[in-house]
Amino acid sequence: MNEKCIKTLEYNKIISMLCDNTVSDMGRDIAETLLPSSDINEVKELQQETTEAVNLILKKGNAPLSGIYDIRVPLRKVKMGSSLDPGELLKIAYTLRSCRILKNYISEDKGEQQFPIIEYYIDTLSHFKNIEESIFNAIENEEEISDRASSLLHSIRRKIKDKSAGIKEKLNHMVTSSAYSKYLQEGIVTVRGDRHVIPVKQEYRAQVPGIIHDQSASGATLFIEPMVIVEMQNELKQLRLSEAEEIERILYELTGFVGEKYESIKLNAEILATLDFIFAKAKLSLEFRCVEPKVNDKGIINIKKARHPLIDAKKVVPIDIYMGESFNTLVITGPNTGGKTVTLKTVGLLSLMAQAGLHIPAGDYSEVAVFDEVFADIGDEQSIEQSLSTFSSHMTNIVSILNNITKNSLVLFDELGAGTDPTEGAALAMSILELLYKKDIRTAATTHYSELKVYALSTPGVCNASMEFDVATLRPTYKLLIGIPGKSNAFEISQKLGLSGDIIHRAKEFISKEDIEFEDVIKDLQENRKKMQEESDLASRMRMDIERSKKELDNKLGKMEEQKERILRDAQREALAIVKRSKEEANQIIRELREAMEKEAADKALVIEQARTKLKQKQDEAEEKIGEAVLGKVSHKPPKKLKLGDTVKIVNLNQKGYVLTLPDEQGNLMVQAGIMKVSVNINNLTLDQEEKQTAKKQANLHLSSEKARSISAQIDVRGQTLEEAIMNVDKYIDDAYLAGAGQITIIHGKGTGTLRAGINQMLRSNSHVKSFRVGAFNEGGSGATIVEIKS
Repeated sequence: MNEKCIKTLEYNKIISMLCDNTVSDMGRDIAETLLPSSDINEVKELQQETTEAVNLILKKGNAPLSGIYDIRVPLRKVKMGSSLDPGELLKIAYTLRSCRILKNYISEDKGEQQFPIIEYYIDTLSHFKNIEESIFNAIENEEEISDRASSLLHSIRRKIKDKSAGIKEKLNHMVTSSAYSKYLQEGIVTVRGDRHVIPVKQEYRAQVPGIIHDQSASGATLFIEPMVIVEMQNELKQLRLSEAEEIERILYELTGFVGEKYESIKLNAEILATLDFIFAKAKLSLEFRCVEPKVNDKGIINIKKARHPLIDAKKVVPIDIYMGESFNTLVITGPNTGGKTVTLKTVGLLSLMAQAGLHIPAGDYSEVAVFDEVFADIGDEQSIEQSLSTFSSHMTNIVSILNNITKNSLVLFDELGAGTDPTEGAALAMSILELLYKKDIRTAATTHYSELKVYALSTPGVCNASMEFDVATLRPTYKLLIGIPGKSNAFEISQKLGLSGDIIHRAKEFISKEDIEFEDVIKDLQENRKKMQEESDLASRMRMDIERSKKELDNKLGKMEEQKERILRDAQREALAIVKRSKEEANQIIRELREAMEKEAADKALVIEQARTKLKQKQDEAEEKIGEAVLGKVSHKPPKKLKLGDTVKIVNLNQKGYVLTLPDEQGNLMVQAGIMKVSVNINNLTLDQEEKQTAKKQANLHLSSEKARSISAQIDVRGQTLEEAIMNVDKYIDDAYLAGAGQITIIHGKGTGTLRAGINQMLRSNSHVKSFRVGAFNEGGSGATIVEIKS
């Protein structure tokens, strides 16, 4: 795409917002270089990956990409054979951890074919947990290597610690000794270079043998390393050199681990950058409530509810714009600041966004074309970045566009032919539009010229459009009306603003009769179009209501079918289980019969008859159960006095419902069971147990309140036998439960503990007891048990 068009349509601002949604420098670099593609297959793939990322975010939340670092420089150092520093190794470890976490992020949805592109990228990631853990185990932070890095390093550091402690101990002994105090400027130990020293007065230099490392500015104080610790400090320095060598070896070893997997880690970094970029597109899509447009290579544009992404979402007015099927050229007229330029920019910018794989801020089922080039000649007072263009600069740009267009181009002209004599300007504009129309190039142009309105009305393949203007409020509505040329509202506006009627009447006389009739036709078209739009909107709402109702009915039907199949499956399983049990029982009877025959029973005929009777009984039971399972259970106690609205249980369906009609002469009635209205016989119904218990609960309410008034908060069973105590406590708990007592106290005393143990055992199995514990100090201590009763 040409750079001028990208700048004019402010595509770079979209890219800037896209970059803000990346989390890594590598992902940002990809976003910064994103340009529209003219390959329809590439555009479709770019759109699909954005859609997959949007769906993943909606389903699982943002992808865990925060641990990605730019490891391109460290990897180049590895390739060159250089050793990495701790900070660089940590960045690689964190990046490797991100690979592992990303694999877990999508593992639950793997194989469902919902996210094939993102799945492919994540499957391609390699995870090296051993390298990751080795780095984290060895490096504490960017400045510090852990003692765990190696046993040798741990040993060296322990020796350094011990040696430093020995040196400090000797020096502290010197500075606190009365023998040395008069020689010292201060009783402190300090460091010069990497050597511990003490501050000695100049005049006592000879009394403190050692090596001078520094002196004060005045020369009065010498910083001396006492001879008694020189050897110790030499050993400490040697240990520190050994420590540095071991750290260097560890870093080299860790770098070697990375180098062994260089290609895989480099590929990981590239994939992570790509995933960061893809999810940035998804976040931008969600931020602006965008959709994936359908794309085509036929030059068809049909964008519904299009919104310019750089205009405040609370102020922007959505527009419907289409071209490329019944017409290829769109001529837009309307008042200044009415939204013509924004319409052009919206079409151009959304086309560029779609071809770059970005979702567009528009309604569902929007469609855009993939163009080789998008050209725009737009210069207006509303853009602070561009000054008002002259006719010459406009024409220079138009010449460049005409010299570079291809058959598959989109051309946008703002105020075509403006800035010169209106007659000549209109003629030039019509000539340019005619040229582009003959080349079958999709073109949209804004104008104020009435000649272009007539040209559009009289030329097949060219369509008028206008920006709606509310004469009542003297304000534009910013709505695009395709198929209707813009009407000049100069007379109406002037009259609203108070211009004399005589002046307006005289002005109309200067206009030809044909022009007045043309304006009247436009007015009628606008009114008719408005009525048609209202009727279309009403029809759309009705269609959506019908579709929603159909969907709800389909869902209900589906649920009914599922319920029916589930009931049949359950019945079949139950029937098979009954048959299996019957066979086993029959075999058992036959075995018993054989055993009786073998024992030569006194009356074989009696034994055989008993067995036959038993088999017949089992057969009848099995048939009854199978009939209940498959054909429907029969209630042994059908309700006698049903009322409308009673809650009942349909025995054969094991479903609850409520009575819609009273039983007829055959005992059949209608019951509402969930979403189904079921015709059942009264013999297949029972009153719902919960309703039966309602009256019982109400009857017990008075008893419970009486109990609540008479029940004591504690029971004393001291002096009773264990059997007496358990019986009395059990009854007391029943009364407490009926009374709704929340907590009670059982006083059993301390004694030998027999009563407490027995009562505790009983409490564990009591269904009314929620919990119990030993009494606190002010509740009787171990001589009492506090019991919490279930509500």
